[in-house]
This record gives sequence, structure tokens and C-alpha cells, in this order.
Amino acid sequence: MHRMTDNKDLEAEIHPLKNEGRKSQENLKNQLKNDDHLKSKPVQSRLSRCRAVAFFLSLFICLFVVFVVSFLIPCPDQPATWRIDYNAAVLYDFLTMEDINRDKIQDVLFLYKNTNSSNNFTRSCADEGFSTPCAFVAAVSGANGRMLWEKPVAQDVVLVECTVLQSSDNEASSTCIFVGRLGSLVAIDLFTGDILWSHPSNLSENTSVLSPLLQVPDVDGDGTPDLLLLTEEGKKVSGDIYSRNTGHQIGHRGALGVDGDHSALLHITWTGAHYILLPCVNSLCGCSVKGLYEKLTGRDGPFKNDPLWENMLNASTHRRLLPSSGEVRYLMNIRGKAGQDVLLVNSEACVLLDGQELTPRWTLSSAQVLRKPILGHYKPDTLAVVIENGTSIDRQMLFLDLSTGTVLWSQALPSFPGVPPSASLPTTDHRSAFFFWGLHELIGTSVMEPRDTRHSLYMFHPTLPSILLELANVSTNIVAFDVVLFEPNRHAAYVLLTGPASSDEPGLVSVTKHKVRDLVPSSRVVRLGKGGSDSDQTIKDHFSRLRYQSVA
Repeated sequence: MHRMTDNKDLEAEIHPLKNEGRKSQENLKNQLKNDDHLKSKPVQSRLSRCRAVAFFLSLFICLFVVFVVSFLIPCPDQPATWRIDYNAAVLYDFLTMEDINRDKIQDVLFLYKNTNSSNNFTRSCADEGFSTPCAFVAAVSGANGRMLWEKPVAQDVVLVECTVLQSSDNEASSTCIFVGRLGSLVAIDLFTGDILWSHPSNLSENTSVLSPLLQVPDVDGDGTPDLLLLTEEGKKVSGDIYSRNTGHQIGHRGALGVDGDHSALLHITWTGAHYILLPCVNSLCGCSVKGLYEKLTGRDGPFKNDPLWENMLNASTHRRLLPSSGEVRYLMNIRGKAGQDVLLVNSEACVLLDGQELTPRWTLSSAQVLRKPILGHYKPDTLAVVIENGTSIDRQMLFLDLSTGTVLWSQALPSFPGVPPSASLPTTDHRSAFFFWGLHELIGTSVMEPRDTRHSLYMFHPTLPSILLELANVSTNIVAFDVVLFEPNRHAAYVLLTGPASSDEPGLVSVTKHKVRDLVPSSRVVRLGKGGSDSDQTIKDHFSRLRYQSVA
């Protein structure tokens, strides 16, 4: 070790220039590195400045575009309220909403009978081969009330069924089927108003058409559901199946083997079998769609039977599935945990039936239900059924927990016959806002003649159970009513059809749209009982802040 060190010192003494050269080379390398580093600093600085300029320039352009779109380009005119009138006309109890002109705003479709011709005088009853007066269908823009199209569809209409179908290539198609009083069928493209097909009636004058027009699974293999029309002649119910795409009859007419009446319901059992449910005399009758299809066509179809239901039907000589304590008035399919359940309303009770075995889940006894119940959410994500119980002046609104039948809320709300059904609309807090009609003077109402009364529209939300908000009052006859979310996640509006009470006395017909939020400031707060300590303005602010969501 000592020798190696001595050798290095000796070499340095012998070759001093060589050693100095090595040091100078090292110093030169270090100096070059420092120069490169110094040169790179300005370049990096210039690049940073360029990046900053590009970023702020892009931000400025984005903000400018937002400013132009938001403030300089005018938004489409969407009045909060619009109204259209028809003279010497009558209305049908039909009202539906769909985005007809595809502007992402729901439009209004309604049906009326005019003694002269349509409002735009471009189409008349004679244009479609009808005598005057005839039934017109009209499509109106939900944004501003502008007429999109209207057309004569039948001499008189008894049923309408509208369905939007999504094809495999995500193209939406929509068809409305209009059934004439004697069974004629007309299909109209909802988006254009064009007649897709039309077929004359093959029914006799003694045959009546039963409600509703039922939609059954595709039986002719064209990829779209088909139609089942039920008719009654001499207390015997028959069925006809028609292709939705062409209107051609599939097979021939066949009897169901039941003495049914009105309010037919297409029910799917938990095993996937389709059955037609019909009110009979103090009982609920049924018919297998599979059996009916085989009778009409003589061949198998895309249906199956349910062994349990077949046993129940075979055990009865009149196709009765269930005895009833009174006349069956309304039938509704209710979504259950395992499949569809059935809500049955008769003249004496309201019963929720298990959708497979038809055993009662709960019963509301001593019920006198005025009209078909509606559904909504009183508690978050908990379905409730709203029953209008009583007879007109002593009507009581009942909210029932759909799973148990427990009364969640009740309130006396007098009315006279003829007011439209109640409505509900989901709110973003997983509840629903409810809208129902009653007499203008809610508290201490005395019996008056219907012609002297004004019907008021009341709004209720479960977060304020002791408050009703009177939004509007109407003195004319109300034919149809609905509350709709015209734009997704925006503000609710209601549509009102008013006109003559009798189809034999034509008069002024009006179709009106009102935004609910715009009616709240001028509304009247009705306190039920103590009604809480909040001021009227605080309550109105609460209703104004409600946000709605589309029905799933």
C-alpha cells in the first residue's frame, strides 16, 4: 500500500506537465457543462411563457364562446303560459304528452270534435271521407302552443292507444291507434301526423267496444307488439287481434267465454303467462291469452299458460278467478317484489292481490272509491296509492302505504262529480308532489249547486303534511288534466282541457298550459289544523324550491 502511493507521487514529479494537462481537461469539461446549463435557462423560460400565453388564450376563447351562447344568441321563446281556443267544438277525455317535434320539450296531443273544420282551415272532415262533425286529433308544441299538425281521424272515437317504440338501431317510432265507435281502426305517425294505415269497421251496430285497447306481445313476427280489441254483444265478450304495423286482423274474432264488462286488464303472472282480467257480476273473471290466440288462429303463439291459474279457471263454470264483495270498478297492475300484483277496487272495498295466487295482501274496507287510484311516493322511495274515498261532497283523500295498506295521510277535500283525476310527479327528494281538485272554499264548505262552484287545484308535498297550496281555480267544465315535466330536470307544468260538459252542446274549447312554479307566488296557503308556525312566504318559497324528475 505504501509503495503504490510512493509510485504515484514519483510519477507526478517526473511528468508534471501531464498532471497539469489532466486537471485542465477536467476544468474545461466542467466549464462546458455550466455554459450549456446557462444557455438552456433562457430557452426553458421562453417555452414557459409560450405555454402560459397559449393557456390563457384558450381560456379566453372558451369564455367568449360561453358568453356568446349564453347572452348574445337568443333562447327559443318558451312562454310560461299559452292557450289555444276552438269555437263550436267538444272535447274527448284524452290527453297525452310526447316530444313530437323532437326539440327535447314534451308536446301536447288531444282529441276534439268540431262542427265546422279544424282551426287552420287546411283540413276538413270531408277530406278524410267523414261527415260533419268528426273527430280531429291535434298536436301542439309544448314550448309555445304552436300547432304542429292536426287531422280528422274518425267520425267518432271511443279508444286511443299511443306507444313509442325503440327499434334495434335506436330509431324511435311512435304510433297512435284510434278506434272508431263501430270499431274502425286508424294508425297515425305521432311525429308527422301522417296516416300509416286505416281499416273500416267489421262490427255490427249492436256491438260495443270495451276499454282499453290492450297491447300484446308480437304475434306476427314483425318485431312490434300487436293489439287486442275487446268487444261486447249481448253480454258476451269477444276479442280481435290486429297487427300494429299493418292493421290487418290476425285470425278471426273469438269469444272469451266470459260475461265481462269494462276496464279490462292484461296481467302477466309471476311465471310469465299472459291473462286478460275482466270485471264480471260480483267477481273477477279471466281468460288465457294463449287459449284465446289458439282459438282465433288455430295455431300456437308466443304465449304460455300458468298451471295454477288454469286450475282456478277450470274449477269455475264461468271463468271466474275470484269472488268479489261488490261490483268490480277498477283494476290496476302494481309492480311487486316478485312480479305484477293487482289492485282491485270494487263498490265496497279496495284490495291489493298477490299477482300469482290472487290472495289479499291487505284490504281497505268500507271504501267508496270515486275514480281510479293514482300512485306516488309519500315517504322516500316508498310507493303509496292515493284513494279518493267518499261521494263527492264528503270526499276524503287517503294515502296508503302500498306494501301494507296503512293510512299515511288523510284529508277531507269536498268536490262535485266531474272533476278530473288527481295527478302526481316525482321530486328529486325521492318523494312526489301531488295535485288534486276540490271546491274553492275548502274549509267549511256548504252544499251548493255545481254550476255555482269553482274548482280549485291544490298542490301537496309530504314534507309539509299540514299544508295545501291552492294554485288556481276554474269555473268552466274540466274535461282532462295532467301535470307534466316538459323538459328533463326542469320545472313542472299542468295542461288543462276545458269545454262543454255535453257532446250534444258544442261551445268554446280551450287548451291551456301553466308552469307550476309561476303560480306559487300568487297561490293561497291553506293550513290544515294548526298548520305549523311558518309564514305564508316561507311556505311558498319551500314549494318554489321543489325540483322534479322524469318518471322512470
